[in-house]
Amino acid sequence: MAMYSGALDKTVTHRYMDMMQPSDKVQAMYVWLDGTGEGLRCKSRTLDGVPKSIKELPMWNYDGSSTKQASGSNSDMLLKPVSMFTDPFRRGNNKLVWCEVFDYRNEPTVTNYRASCNEVMDKARDSEPWFGIEQEYTILKQDGSPFGWPHQGYPGPQGPYYCGVGANKVYGRDIVEAHYRACLYAGIKICGTNAEVMPSQWEFQVGPCLGIEMGDHLWMARFILHRVAEDFGVVITLDPKPIPGDWNGAGCHTNYSTKQMREDGGIKHIETAIGRLSKYHTEHIRLYDPKEGKDNSRRLTGHHETSTIHEFSSGVANRGASIRIPRQVAEEGKGYIEDRRPSSNCDPYLVTEAIVRSTVLEDWSDFYYEMPNGQDD
Repeated sequence: MAMYSGALDKTVTHRYMDMMQPSDKVQAMYVWLDGTGEGLRCKSRTLDGVPKSIKELPMWNYDGSSTKQASGSNSDMLLKPVSMFTDPFRRGNNKLVWCEVFDYRNEPTVTNYRASCNEVMDKARDSEPWFGIEQEYTILKQDGSPFGWPHQGYPGPQGPYYCGVGANKVYGRDIVEAHYRACLYAGIKICGTNAEVMPSQWEFQVGPCLGIEMGDHLWMARFILHRVAEDFGVVITLDPKPIPGDWNGAGCHTNYSTKQMREDGGIKHIETAIGRLSKYHTEHIRLYDPKEGKDNSRRLTGHHETSTIHEFSSGVANRGASIRIPRQVAEEGKGYIEDRRPSSNCDPYLVTEAIVRSTVLEDWSDFYYEMPNGQDD
């Protein structure tokens, strides 16, 4: 029998997890981003009491030489707690803690994009930027093939799978439902889910979130998804084109609005925002996947409900455009826009920062970006 965690007897685990936990002890699982810009890491500690706010959580450290973030001779990395959630796995008073990572100089690491994003969101706070992100992902078996697909074969062509119902149309709903409930329990602002166009591909939505909150909630929702999949013995991939050929890729469509866009007459501000986004298309493409457009180039081909990576476009109800204006927004003359360019493995801090820089601040002068240590040039 394959020895992965999903194959272990959960009734044995529950014997221990059902033990009464001392009232003055809390397990806190610290979660952070490693040097690849995509990988999540975690470890736990015991706290003497229930933290009432993020300020009560202590700084911590870890071995950065094991996460592609430091050398062995100077390996200590610092974890700074920035968001706290209820732990849906240990439950009770136990916590999940999302952390920023800093190096020995107390400077943000290469993949700590939250620090810069937070500064930009603070500058744009009067515009009240709201975000909602649609995270697409694919469920894989342990051997790397899509979950539910025939062994060394393919299912029928795309068509019946999107928002489908039935054992011959959707694969892995138990995982999706478990993740949804776990996010609600944790306090993640998850607002929906659906089966996607390619079989074994799903989507969940997070939002609306104000400013920096978007990145915090999406990263923790991703962590919870990987952790749920671990229990089921399957793997989650955020690859934007996991299966080559005539299959839809996976994106991270980003819905966005400012206070002016949401008010009566907001369509004028929507049109202005789209015009500004068009000027910075190259900058956005570079930031919308961890490999500076190389991953997205496999997905943004102009086919399979995508725009081409080389050109900026917009349109009402057009899922083949860079920016989609929902039909209801066009009819009501106010609301939001959908940026369909971000890849499924994007960093939400980079995406939201780029959108606000272009549409609100119109300022890229102080922007600095470096390739993650864990990626090839």
